[in-house]
Amino acid sequence: MQMTRRQGTVLPHSEHWGRTTSPFSTWLLCLALCVPAAWVQAADITPTRSVTANGMTVLFLEQHFLPTVEIHALVKVGSAQDPPDKAGLANLTASLLDEGTLTRTSRQIAEQIDFVGGSLEAHATEDYTTASARVLKKDADLGFALLADMLQHPAFHKQEFERVRTQVLGEIVSDDDDPGNVAMKAFHQLIFHGHPYSWPAHGTEDTLNKITVADVQQFHAREYVPNQTILVVVGDLTQEQAATLVQTHFGTWKKGAPSVAQLKKPAPIDRKMVQLIEKDLTQSTIVLGHTGISRTNPDYYAITVMNYILGAGGFSSRLMDSIRDKQGLAYGIMSQFDSRVMPGAFFISLQTRTDVTNQAINSVLAEIKAIREAPVTDQELSEAKSFIVGSFPLRIDSSAKLANVLAQVELYTLGLDYFTSYPKAIEKVTKDDVLRVAKQYLDPQHYALVVVGSIAKAKVKQ
Repeated sequence: MQMTRRQGTVLPHSEHWGRTTSPFSTWLLCLALCVPAAWVQAADITPTRSVTANGMTVLFLEQHFLPTVEIHALVKVGSAQDPPDKAGLANLTASLLDEGTLTRTSRQIAEQIDFVGGSLEAHATEDYTTASARVLKKDADLGFALLADMLQHPAFHKQEFERVRTQVLGEIVSDDDDPGNVAMKAFHQLIFHGHPYSWPAHGTEDTLNKITVADVQQFHAREYVPNQTILVVVGDLTQEQAATLVQTHFGTWKKGAPSVAQLKKPAPIDRKMVQLIEKDLTQSTIVLGHTGISRTNPDYYAITVMNYILGAGGFSSRLMDSIRDKQGLAYGIMSQFDSRVMPGAFFISLQTRTDVTNQAINSVLAEIKAIREAPVTDQELSEAKSFIVGSFPLRIDSSAKLANVLAQVELYTLGLDYFTSYPKAIEKVTKDDVLRVAKQYLDPQHYALVVVGSIAKAKVKQ
């Protein structure tokens, strides 16, 4: 069975399920095409929330569009809780969840979920770990059973441990061949300088080789507890049916002591920092930025609109208009606020010809300065808000996406009215708000700059 193992939250990604060519997936796609495009907008997305006796938070959303059930668990532990010398521990633990339990071998898990055409996923990010199961309604009991077994009773066999660790090490080596990954890794190390967000979620070759089976066992025993878990159930069940399944499969999960590790806020950059990484390439990969915001920042919505205008809006953004269309310096360019439990990163990334590296950097800085110095136009504001609100349903147009968003709504305490409050908050953003947050959260003087490429030819000015 192929488990999805993501290596942290660096660039935007879409949720996907492993075996898209299975008969189940093909059938599901055919059915989905018959569902009205605006079903999410018309749906009453009002989940119920409860807390079990062992402290697990449960969100349930009854939906009968398709005879499927999504079971999504979010455990409040990620790579930020890794010991510095054993970075990658959380990711390795998540990657081993389906590699055998005390009652099932890895092959048995794969065969049981494949037999019913379902899917299983597990991965760790910086702030949390998720594991999920997707099955037909008739197989809901099996989906709950497999997910509960993986979360509560993983075996962590030595042989599987070594195999998975070797696989992750191979992924690290592969990532180091990609200029974009190299640049982002160096960028995070600069702006987070010693904070847990500075190391990759999958760790490094050095830290992974220090992790033992005992480390994984202890990490799991300490962190995988029901009172640190959010369980989201979305699909073709009644509330009574869902409650029964939750109690049957998770009711005996023993409550644990709260984790004592409290993540500190990363310190902001107080100077310009530059790192040049030599690679024999015809293009320069550029990443420029600094620390950003947390997801719970009250300015999140104004920043979302501002960032769309700056560089997240694709061809309609200022960066694309200036850097690509007018100057021809890059094929693509984007900006992003990576919002986490603690302030994440703000960054702009692009690739450009080696000989125009300095021009591209200066042009990026010019656009950052410009959006801080004058209000955006009425048209820019209107188009940004229209797109953000209009595309919002696409973030929740499947049960998998919806369950994932619901888990994060609970994690960040955004409120169960989030699906109506989010569009309203975006619509309330004004030009004054955009200018204010641009001045407050963008800094063209204190930033980190990483360039990967032929440094001698690029002649980057520091």
